[in-house]
Amino acid sequence: MKKLSYIIATVLGAGYFPIASGTVGSAVCIPLAFILAYFGGFWLVLSVAIFLYIIGFFATKEVLKYTEHDPSIVVIDEVVGQLVTILPVANMLMGKFNIEILWIYVGAFFLFRLFDITKPFPANYFDKKVMTANGVMLDDVIAGIYASIVLWGAIWIL
Repeated sequence: MKKLSYIIATVLGAGYFPIASGTVGSAVCIPLAFILAYFGGFWLVLSVAIFLYIIGFFATKEVLKYTEHDPSIVVIDEVVGQLVTILPVANMLMGKFNIEILWIYVGAFFLFRLFDITKPFPANYFDKKVMTANGVMLDDVIAGIYASIVLWGAIWIL
């Protein structure tokens, strides 16, 4: 169980990247987000995000038995947060790929990283006060919600 938990929590080892492991975890998610949005839109992205949250929660809970709170190797939370960022525009991305669509994925990546790093309230609350696997996962979900709002707004304006 311990080994499988580490494989899941580190997203097949991406979390072991020596610098900016959270950024690497987010980057690893972009091809996944593209495939999910392209072939299934909102409902497929949402379903996979929920599934990854659940297995990420249990994997992170196991990893936390052996590490400090929110260790940098755990990047499954970044994958979930990145998927949350794509959610409101996923149907717009379904079945499409061109340069404009590529920029949406690039924007989603950078917006999520911005909100994941700055952790505006209540993300900072979950990051600092909720010392459980839910705290590890929820701060990234909230960062993803903030990023998705800004992404959707930018697309709507443009």
